[in-house]
Amino acid sequence: MTESANQSASASPLIQAIEERLDDFLRAVADGFDVPPGARLRFEGLCEAAVLAQVVDAGALDAILEEQRRAVLGASFSEALGADWREQHPFPELPLFMCRAPVVPTTSE
Repeated sequence: MTESANQSASASPLIQAIEERLDDFLRAVADGFDVPPGARLRFEGLCEAAVLAQVVDAGALDAILEEQRRAVLGASFSEALGADWREQHPFPELPLFMCRAPVVPTTSE
């Protein structure tokens, strides 16, 4: 897909829905919440549909994911998971993990 096609994709209602849902997910993670599996799977389906319908290519969609994650959480997927994050989480998988909860002992042992 050409760059001009990718730029026009940003006006697509499908891409707007992807960006809005991603923002909601990232803000939930930033607030210490998890993203429900069903919502994440539907999101991944939207991403795959956008690529299959040639609304956007996978590389441009990954750039959106990287940029939004950096804007909300302070680090892109590449910065947080390593440059090979797509090898570990193939497209359209979205690797969202809530922060680990602190463990506080409840007994004196």
